Amino acid sequence: SSPHLVQVRERIRINGQPISKDLFNKYFWLVYNRLEETKDPVHANMPAYFRFLTIMAFHVFLQEKVDLAVVEVGIGGTYDCTNIIRAPVVCGVSSLGIDHTSILGDTMEKIAWQKGGIFKPGVPAFTVAQPEQPLEVLRERARERKCPLYLCPELDDFEEGCGALELGLAGAHQRSNAALALQLARMWLQRRGCQALGELREVPPSTKLVGRPVPLAPAFRLTDAMIQGLRDTEWLGRTQVLSHGPVMWYLDGAHTTSSIQACVRWFRQAALNQDKLHDGSEVRVLLFNATGDRDTAALLKLLVPCHFDYAVFCPNFMEVSVANNADQQNFNVTLENALTRCLENQRTWTRLLEEKVGQDPWLPSPLRVGGLLQPAPARGSLLLVPPAPRPLNSPALVFPCLAQALQWVAQGRDPHLAAPAASGAHPHPAASSGAVLLREAAVVHVLVTGSLHLVGGALRLLDPALSQ
Repeated sequence: SSPHLVQVRERIRINGQPISKDLFNKYFWLVYNRLEETKDPVHANMPAYFRFLTIMAFHVFLQEKVDLAVVEVGIGGTYDCTNIIRAPVVCGVSSLGIDHTSILGDTMEKIAWQKGGIFKPGVPAFTVAQPEQPLEVLRERARERKCPLYLCPELDDFEEGCGALELGLAGAHQRSNAALALQLARMWLQRRGCQALGELREVPPSTKLVGRPVPLAPAFRLTDAMIQGLRDTEWLGRTQVLSHGPVMWYLDGAHTTSSIQACVRWFRQAALNQDKLHDGSEVRVLLFNATGDRDTAALLKLLVPCHFDYAVFCPNFMEVSVANNADQQNFNVTLENALTRCLENQRTWTRLLEEKVGQDPWLPSPLRVGGLLQPAPARGSLLLVPPAPRPLNSPALVFPCLAQALQWVAQGRDPHLAAPAASGAHPHPAASSGAVLLREAAVVHVLVTGSLHLVGGALRLLDPALSQ
């Protein structure tokens, strides 16, 4: 799977656990040296990062003799380097979203065409409910490739006879993912000749979907192991909540419009449930970054209804100097470029709030952005705040790295994080007044979203055990 959150070893797992450092080291050099010995002397390039890790993953699975390998496509499908498996047992396409448009195309139909590239002759494939046109594209791709394609029933259809299913992953969108996972798992078990899979239920003729000519797969009675599997599923960085005293961290790597919409629904409900437990003031903070060719303004617009008191923007760099942490360094992005993107996001957020005033009586009049990076020479940090006389009205702040952003948000109230330096710590009005509110609030809700790399960096700081 990709990307990793904290350590690259997360990408290659056996029995759910990242392979050990010793195993990673052993297979990395084995594959590297083999490629080095056999590469074309004329075009003497090693495979790129993701391709190398894909080759290495296949080698690990073969050498360790795994029974089943679940391989997640990197980007798209048709031209992705994972798409060399000639005869997988089964294929699945989850809910489509607009992402990686410079590579996959700028419409859902173009993206569906790319995703359908993983279909193989005679290999069953499953997908979930999709918009009509993209689903039509998937159907045509399946027909071209002589692949039987089925639509998963809703998770509700599996609950007959066993009651409401409990999912380990929060969020309504995980129900369609669970339905897809059940179909893929059953197909593999069936191919292995496993008994007692639970009888299939008939699909009544009335359930045929008008205008969606992909046949509906029948639901089936779930085994106890399947029910437990859904309940015990964990996936770091996706609808994850860390409760650190009065500071509640909500981590979700959403980075497309559809996933941000799902994230907003989850966060608003989760924060509401937490508020019922507290009798006192709450402060809401957004910590956001986005990378690549994503339409940041569209993503931020979806987050406005969460009524954040502060929006904090920072690059995905853990520290201003990231040389000590190669696992989480993006060698394609400079700090200067990343900070420029953060400043653009800050301006966008302020503009969105200004547009919202008048439509929403709950939002105060926001501040205007000053547009200047103000250095604090003593600590070498950068902070952009609106230099306005009313600093408490939804300010947007920029920090140069995750460590400083998290320290400012937590204000020493999270035992995993150091308190921000006391001497002259961000003397700017919005930062200092915000610090007072953050220190005095009964509970601080912090949503970290927009980038899986951002979430991974936050997790590394908030849960040091993950780095071991």
